[in-house]
This record gives sequence, structure tokens and C-alpha cells, in this order.
Amino acid sequence: MEVFATSATPSSCPHFLISNFHSNPKSPSIKTTPQVLKWKCLPLGVVEARAKFSLMCARTRSIKRPISYGGTDGSSKQDLLLGPIRRFNRSFVSQFGLFSASYSNLKEKLKLRRRAGSLYKVINCPEKFRQHVFVRFVVGVMVVMSVSVSVSKVPSWALTEENLLFLEAWRMIDRAYVDKSFNGQSWFRYRENALRSEPMNNREETYMAIKKMLATLEDPFTRFLEPEKFKSLRSGTQGALTGVGLSIGYPTKIDGSSAGLVVISAAPGGPANRAGILSGDVILAIDDTSTETMGIYDAAERLQGSEGSSVKLTVLSGPEIKHLDLMREKVSLNPVKSRLCVVPHSGKDSPRIGYIKLTTFNQNASGAVKEAIKTLRDNNVNAFVLDLRDNSGGLFPEGIEIAKIWLDKGVIVYICDSRGVRDIYDTDGSQAVATKEPLAVLVNKGTASASEILAGALKDNKRAVLFGEPTFGKGKIQSVFELSDGSGLAVTVARYETPAHTDIDKVGVIPDHPLPTSFPNDEEGFCKCLQDPASACNKVELFAR
Repeated sequence: MEVFATSATPSSCPHFLISNFHSNPKSPSIKTTPQVLKWKCLPLGVVEARAKFSLMCARTRSIKRPISYGGTDGSSKQDLLLGPIRRFNRSFVSQFGLFSASYSNLKEKLKLRRRAGSLYKVINCPEKFRQHVFVRFVVGVMVVMSVSVSVSKVPSWALTEENLLFLEAWRMIDRAYVDKSFNGQSWFRYRENALRSEPMNNREETYMAIKKMLATLEDPFTRFLEPEKFKSLRSGTQGALTGVGLSIGYPTKIDGSSAGLVVISAAPGGPANRAGILSGDVILAIDDTSTETMGIYDAAERLQGSEGSSVKLTVLSGPEIKHLDLMREKVSLNPVKSRLCVVPHSGKDSPRIGYIKLTTFNQNASGAVKEAIKTLRDNNVNAFVLDLRDNSGGLFPEGIEIAKIWLDKGVIVYICDSRGVRDIYDTDGSQAVATKEPLAVLVNKGTASASEILAGALKDNKRAVLFGEPTFGKGKIQSVFELSDGSGLAVTVARYETPAHTDIDKVGVIPDHPLPTSFPNDEEGFCKCLQDPASACNKVELFAR
């Protein structure tokens, strides 16, 4: 009753009422033909009052004599009651195209044979009651009509190719994203609202709609990649990319102020290396755009591009500012640099330290680390230094494989979702290469992602001593998905905990000891530092446990 009453409006009432509902051609006191009249929109109180009157009549009538199923004309009481219903159904279907209630269902619901006394009382009630005894049935029909009218008014549209691309991106986030609350919003409702309100008339507008959708997650690591950027990212993890051959780190500070992005390394033989750019140089601008507040993802995208295209760099090298025009080309990236450092010492047992700098986790990383260890061992090293400073990560599986090189057994990392631990990566020592020599690991705020997984595993398993400053604190793992048009999505699919069940997200891996600010950043500077008895390197007990 409430649904019906609230659905009617003074100006328009889409419902109908059946007059003389019990019409019977054999009964002279009742009209012979039921009529379909427009429903008079009554206040809720009036409708309830009429319904209560019918119920009161049914309660006060008493049965004084036996009940016979046959009528005086030979018809049954069922026919007397249900005949008009059948005629109403046929008339209603022909006029309004709606399905009527089946006779068998009505018979079952009314339970005619088991409730004959009730039917007798109904049939012998006053005319006023007979006109309203089926008010529930009428209201039910009207509610069905109201629903059908409202459904017919829902707008419908054909999904365009742009809509389908948007939905493809939405489904990937829906299935893979780690936070199933989607930053506290209804993900399904966002989809419906976006399809109605966001312009998607061309590919550029669709890309903008996808980026706007991802922005609602407030996750800087879940991002959209246009086809060229997706291609560059994939080629970079495979050990080669088209660019100028620079590996850059998080913003550094010069003279107490944020100045730009620091150069971690320049690929040997690449455009940047030939132009004289060195480790420690600072990129101040890319194509006349300042890097002072530029993130490394944005900077990397600007440095990469099509082969043969050019990019302008403003570089601070020592006290000198250089303006360089570099031509992009395909550059092979070697993720590892190594060096044997011999510390001056009296006698035959002079410390021989193998320095390994790991700059990224691409497909060549674990193989390159194994090769560096083998080469250094051939030179009789008795300790290792693994430098992970300004290594912003890369392929998660490569981080796991490199951890197995150093560990004889133990958990490497726990993979977790919103419900807790869902997977464990560990090692039994079968792939170990260097488990005995003392190991020192160098980290800083530029150590992120896969680098933090490796550093945390070596620290918690007591395999290495960590030196430096707290790492970046990226405790989440991303997977990259390709869309049908060649673009892609980098999606946060899980978070992780170190073997000691430490969640390092936004906190980082805490080192065991700090490093002096003057500690060198490359292999050549490190070796020279070790050979100077008065240097900062010799004031740090790298292999103290």
C-alpha cells in the first residue's frame, strides 16, 4: 500500500481500478461487464480505511449453515468468484500488453477448497465489501504497472568503442587492485556515473576518463600508460630502451635547497655518457621544464622517446651548468657494476672487498649479479659490499632471485592482501651462490620497491648488515596489464611484509648503522675511499655484526 500511495501524483496517475469486480451474467443485481476505469489517486489514509473495512466484514460474518460448492445455476462457487477475474485478465492483457496472474496460482493462493467457509462469507458480504475484497490484487497489478512504466523510462544506449576501452580498464582494476574498498567508494557506481557523464568521444577523452578514474584511488603507483609509454616501460624491464642512457634517482639537495634529479649512472657508450654526464651530476631541466618538483616517473618518460628524436638537458656538473642537446637511441642497460677493492695492509692478508652496485632490477639483473660474484671470487675476495642506493626497483621476480643468491635458507617476503598473508616466497638454499662471506648492504631514501624487498630479506635473515638511511617505503607491488589498444595499466595488486612481518610501507627499511654524508656513491670513489686511512670509509665498520 505504501508503494502504491507514494507512487501516485496529483497530475498523473498511471494506475487503474476495476469496477464491479464480481460481475456475473446470472446475477441480476450486478452489472454484467466489468469495466476498466482510471484509478482515482486516493490519499494513503483512504486506501487503508477501505482495506480495513473489507477485513472487518470478513471477521464479523458467521457461518450458520453447511457450505455447498455448487451455485443455484449449476455453476460452482469458484466459477462465481473467478469468472470475472478470467475476463478481467483477458481484457487487461489485450489492452495493456501485460502478463496476467495465472488461474492456477490464484486458485492456490486463495486455497478455495480448504477455505470454503471464508469464500461463503466473502460472497455474502454487502456490495460495498465485494467491490474492495480484491484490493490487494488490484494494488499488486498497479505496482507491476508502475514498475514497468519506470523501467521503460530508463535511458538506454549502445556502448561505443571508447566506452568498451574504459570498461576494460575498469574491469582490470576491479579484479586486480589490492584495496577492495577502492579508497572507500562504490566501484560499480563510479562506472555507471562515468559512462553517463564523462565525455568519451575520442581516444584522448577516453584516456583522460581512465586517468580520472585511477586518481580517485589516490595511489601514485597505480597509473595509466599511453601506448608509447607502455612500450618504453616494457622494453626497459627487458634490458634495453630508447632514450639517452641515464639512470636517475630521487631529488637530491644542493646547498640546502631542492635542485633537481641526481644522475645515478650513465650507460657506457650511450648518448649521456658520450656527452660527459657523470654520476652525481644533477639534471636541472628537461626540455626547458624544471625538474625541481618533477617525479622520477615523469622525468623518465620525458627522457625516453622515439629513436632519432632529440631532448634538451640542463645539467649541473660540479660548479658548471651545461646545456646539452642529446639524440635518443636504443641503449642496452647493464644493471650491475663491480670492482675489486684492495685495502692497504701489512702482510699477505690484506682485505680484498668485492664492491657490487645494482642499479635496477631488469631481466638481466640476477644473471649479472652472479657473474659479478664469480669474477670477484676469481680474484680471491673475502667480503662483499652490495650497493642498493638510488635503486628504485624493477621486476619483483628478479628481487626474489637475487635474494636466493645470498641466502642459504629462510623466508624472503610475505605477500599480503586485505585479508592477510596470501603467499610466501622463501628459499631452501638450492640456488645460493654466496652465503659465507661477510656482506654489507648500502641503502638510502632512493632505495625502493624490489630493492627494499632484497634489503629487508638480507637484514631479517641476519645475512647482512645494513648501512645508510631509511629506505623509500614502497611496501606495495604492482603488476602491468596491457589494454586492447596497446596502452597499459600499472596496478597495485598486493602489499608485502619482510620476513620479520614488518610492513615497511611509508616507513622504509631501517638500517643498522648510518653512513657519513661524504661516503662515495660509485665503485671508483669507494675503492679510493677505502685506500685512504683518514677517509670516512675507514671510520665505518662495514662488516661488524
